Amino acid sequence: MRHTSVLLKETVDSLNVKEDGIYVDGTLGRGGHSGYLISKLKSGHLYAFDKDSQAIAESTENLKDVLPYITMIHNDFRSMKEELAKRGIYEVNGIMMDLGVSSPQFDDPTRGFSYRYDARLDMRMNQEQELDAYQVVNTYSFEELCRILREYGEEKFTKSIARAIEKQRAIQPIETTFQLVDVIKSALPDKVLRQKGHPAKQTFQALRIEVNDELGALQKGLEEALSILKPNGRCAIITFHSLEDRMVKNVFKEYSSAPYIDPRIPIKASDIKQADYNLITKKPITATDEELDENHRSHSAKLRVIEKKGE
Repeated sequence: MRHTSVLLKETVDSLNVKEDGIYVDGTLGRGGHSGYLISKLKSGHLYAFDKDSQAIAESTENLKDVLPYITMIHNDFRSMKEELAKRGIYEVNGIMMDLGVSSPQFDDPTRGFSYRYDARLDMRMNQEQELDAYQVVNTYSFEELCRILREYGEEKFTKSIARAIEKQRAIQPIETTFQLVDVIKSALPDKVLRQKGHPAKQTFQALRIEVNDELGALQKGLEEALSILKPNGRCAIITFHSLEDRMVKNVFKEYSSAPYIDPRIPIKASDIKQADYNLITKKPITATDEELDENHRSHSAKLRVIEKKGE
């Protein structure tokens, strides 16, 4: 299965890779970004995380020629600080993350991520965890369903969809992706069903984010990543939807902004504490027209980069 890495060169090149540097790929996937970064190393090393064991297995094959330069870690990037410390690593030169679900996960009908294939409701990135989309759809209360549809899917018809799910599962469990799509369609007005775009897109996004705690992982992962950067080290993050991008934007803004000081307070400029980080991208980097033509997934990708100031 061919997988095209989004914003490949833009992401890796933004890290200013050093030949002897220590780097982290928080989202290994099928190894596209990792492989390109490793091509720039001589005595350096890359630590790559993924909670999907299938991704680890496939990347081991894809990167078999450069395995001495990479350590693959089967865990969520939210645990990078702890996992790196186990290996004697406490500071790194750069970190990159390509968030969300990878194309191979979407394109594998058995994983239950996509409304394009009929499969059991699953959506787990880590197939060893217990919570899956089936449990969310069939056991969450009406209020809980409304919450995730509203917060994670930004769905306008939250209550209608949650009521339809509640009504259907009282008759029999909603087991597959196509069954859920039918329930969602039954809850929406005809004018919405006639609009461009799949009517289940936002609900599926909300379920996926809930199952994998994507926003909780991102918040903790960002904090851990920024805390272990060496001076002049950089962190580059690719997002694919507004919730992720807003969180990355806000965290980067917080870390790159000096603390507010009331201008009425008499204080020398030299005594004012400055921010410890520089924002490298004032606006996010997006895909070129050439990449958009080659890879549809890149149309919503946004890359943001931050740097820890040098000493």
